[in-house]
Amino acid sequence: MKKNKISFETNFWAHQELENPFEVIDAFFGSDSLSYYKQTLSEVVFYRSKDEVYKKECPGDVFFNYTAIRSFLRACSALQNKSKKWKVREIEAEQKSILSQASLTAEEYENPFIVFQNAFEEHSLTDFEFFLCEIIHLSLRPTIVEFDSDLLTPYIHVIKMLDASQLLLESQLEKIKITE
Repeated sequence: MKKNKISFETNFWAHQELENPFEVIDAFFGSDSLSYYKQTLSEVVFYRSKDEVYKKECPGDVFFNYTAIRSFLRACSALQNKSKKWKVREIEAEQKSILSQASLTAEEYENPFIVFQNAFEEHSLTDFEFFLCEIIHLSLRPTIVEFDSDLLTPYIHVIKMLDASQLLLESQLEKIKITE
């Protein structure tokens, strides 16, 4: 039975369709920095409860960021199953820092794939895409709108996925050899 492969839809922001989740993460952070995406996401979440429009002077940036973050989330959903095939080489003690750990627990820092597994055990890709769409929609409204969905939990998971992805980029990955 053939698996249906999910499209990462990177052609909107990366100008080509990438098919490997690691390539998507690389292009995503090549487009902008971790701090930029965390700041942008925080601002969008903040503006969802203000009676001001986020980035009113340049709404095209909001759309561009939406498409990039959506592709990022799609790549993260594919990474949840990669821990069976890939592992992060152990980070030497002198390279470890509480600052580089960011929002990750010590266990997640050692194995960033846990972040993706936990996020997608709790929420589906559809849930994360709804979260992204909802916060963008609410942040672009000139009035405050009441909403009844949990936006905090997906936000925390996305922040952790950003940190875990950055760690994957900075770490050396090695393919797990299957012995029979």
